[in-house]
Amino acid sequence: MKTLGVYTKDFSLYHDIIKALKTRKVAYVSLSSFDDLPRRIGVILTSQNELKEIRLSKKVAADAYDSIDYAIDLAVQKLTGKELYSKIYIGIDPGERPGVAIVCDDILIQKIQVDDPEHVASEIKRFVKFYPSKETFIRIGHGSMINRNRIINSLIPLKIPIEIVDETRTTPAQQKRRCVRNIEAAAAIALLSGGRVQSTLPIETSRGAIKNVQKRSRQLSEGRFSISEKTALQVLRGEISLLEAIEKERTTGPVPPNVKKMKKNHHFLEGNPHF
Repeated sequence: MKTLGVYTKDFSLYHDIIKALKTRKVAYVSLSSFDDLPRRIGVILTSQNELKEIRLSKKVAADAYDSIDYAIDLAVQKLTGKELYSKIYIGIDPGERPGVAIVCDDILIQKIQVDDPEHVASEIKRFVKFYPSKETFIRIGHGSMINRNRIINSLIPLKIPIEIVDETRTTPAQQKRRCVRNIEAAAAIALLSGGRVQSTLPIETSRGAIKNVQKRSRQLSEGRFSISEKTALQVLRGEISLLEAIEKERTTGPVPPNVKKMKKNHHFLEGNPHF
């Protein structure tokens, strides 16, 4: 298979492209010039200003779109040379930071880790847009039930067949980093068949799940505060994302006790004639 080439003298753009390619595990070759291109280069990612300098017909200006990811999707699509796939399987390893992988006609095209369950649907919409096919299927692991059901419920409006599969042997060895395990498990899940989802699934919360969301909120707020149980329930039900919940309580939440004490002392000082 051909490989992506990256050529630009714009250091900032080059850094952004390489960072995105590494995050998405997309193979690439950095090019110092395009006079003698390696034969394996199929598409070149570059800048709008340098686009005309490149004689290769397949090229993408990475700074011409809303995001670098959008440009990479377009470049990968050009690289495969297929305008329509027969079958696409999208695998999802559910969890707080789900892994997502897309397999097009038995070729693993992409695998990524998503920040939270609420963002899985937007990533899949992007996949479907860039990789059109005659048939598309979504396959999700059976574990992490609350996160799994949140993801499934967000995907039902897409009207793509969804299957829940047994992910028992899909997680790689523990020696690998968590993010790597998630995306590799997603790729394995994409290749397994399972039971068809017929309707939205219930979100059954527990005290443990609520406490876990509150713990995550404290970690993400760098120990400043934890979100309330009520807000944690909204997160578990998929009504808002964890980051939205943190921002909501950061701007509208109750004043911490130490701040209240400071305000009280401040008023005392203002109204005391001895100060």
